[in-house]
Amino acid sequence: MIKNNLIPLVITFALMLVWLRLNDYSAHKGWVSGNISRKIIHTGTGPLFLLCWLLFDDDPINRYLAALVPFAITVQFAFVGLGIIKDQAAVDAMSRTGDSKEILRGPLFYGIVFVIMTIVYWKYSPIGVIALMLMCGGDGLADIFGRKYGLQTLPWSDRKTWVGSLAMFLGGFAFAAIIVLIYLWAGIFS
Repeated sequence: MIKNNLIPLVITFALMLVWLRLNDYSAHKGWVSGNISRKIIHTGTGPLFLLCWLLFDDDPINRYLAALVPFAITVQFAFVGLGIIKDQAAVDAMSRTGDSKEILRGPLFYGIVFVIMTIVYWKYSPIGVIALMLMCGGDGLADIFGRKYGLQTLPWSDRKTWVGSLAMFLGGFAFAAIIVLIYLWAGIFS
């Protein structure tokens, strides 16, 4: 583990920004659709961020330093959604319709959840890791598979499908299991 607290923070910021901007650029150029870009960001950002937690030492202050990353990105999302910052590439990558205000819903709440889970659970409990991976892997894959293969809707929700729900369960389980196993291997969880 890296002992200097600022080095992991800078590495985490850099990785997150490169990941997000690469996806923004891909959607803006039309290489991937906005819907697929949103889901790539949704499913990929969380695991990458949680793997970056391993760079930080066990000093309790590091949970707040790490939380600065999703906090700063979430503030940027809010500014784009409110029109304070003009970033069409981000809008193309994170909205369904091209309306920047959409970023004030899902992407904004996604970031807020990451900030809260980082501060509350950090590396001390698998609860936060599992919850975040359910959100990333489960929710991200549910939409992709539900839209593509979901023919039969759930009896209580005509917008959700059995295939999407199964993808939510299996994707969330797989993402959570992989990250928890990495944390076990790294000696973070016993």
